[in-house]
Amino acid sequence: MINAIKSLVPKSIKKYIKREILQTAHVKKPVHTTSLTQDEFTLNCTIAYNKHGGYCTPFSAQQESVVQEILKGNVYEPATIQYIIDHCGAGDVVQAGAYFGDFLPGIAKHISNKAQVWTFEPSSEYFRCAEITILINNLSNVNLFQVGLGEEKAEVQLQIETEDGRRLGGASRIINSKKGKFVPITIETLDSMIPEDRNISIIQLDLEGFEIPALKGAINTIKRCKPILILEILSHNDILANDWFKENILSLGYEIAGKVHNNTIVKIKHN
Repeated sequence: MINAIKSLVPKSIKKYIKREILQTAHVKKPVHTTSLTQDEFTLNCTIAYNKHGGYCTPFSAQQESVVQEILKGNVYEPATIQYIIDHCGAGDVVQAGAYFGDFLPGIAKHISNKAQVWTFEPSSEYFRCAEITILINNLSNVNLFQVGLGEEKAEVQLQIETEDGRRLGGASRIINSKKGKFVPITIETLDSMIPEDRNISIIQLDLEGFEIPALKGAINTIKRCKPILILEILSHNDILANDWFKENILSLGYEIAGKVHNNTIVKIKHN
């Protein structure tokens, strides 16, 4: 009976139905299937895309706003990425922490042909995600290091989970506490990681309160290159209240030049 009915349907209608199914039956959002192998060696992630490229997003942080935006096909902090593109000139860009590489495709694909991106992510899970993000987009001008940035080389503990079991994701931080879940990480200075023949035009730091130590470890690069500083945590009042920042950064001729998203922009003032 079914075959008899099929024979009565004109070929033109069959083609129309097939075309409509192909056009409408596509996956609109990334689909995540949890790995059957639940262990510390298996990376649990979802691949998603937006206008800048592809991203390996960590499933452990899927509820965070940055991951949610990427999963929806949007760009997270588009104004910050555009500011970096518009103001980096021919110089290199320092971007830390890398997280899963949410800033990397947008920056790396739009900077000068001879410029490079230097990015740092101490967490093993997010470092692996960032590596895959770089591979997905074939970003040959990105230098990724599995270290945190600080005032001096050190081995410290990174809090990745609170005492009540909440995963911190991109808010993982270095704090003086024994409560929660911690992983060991290596801290390096930016000055020791950037070759002296590279001109740095922008340093963008999102280090969950560890910006000042990172700036202390970058002071020689800052003095040499006078880059624009884009600081996630430090507000206008935080900067004016910090004696080290006033004595070592503002004294070089820097001034607070505004904000982009939740970032404070600090750059050399022009007369």
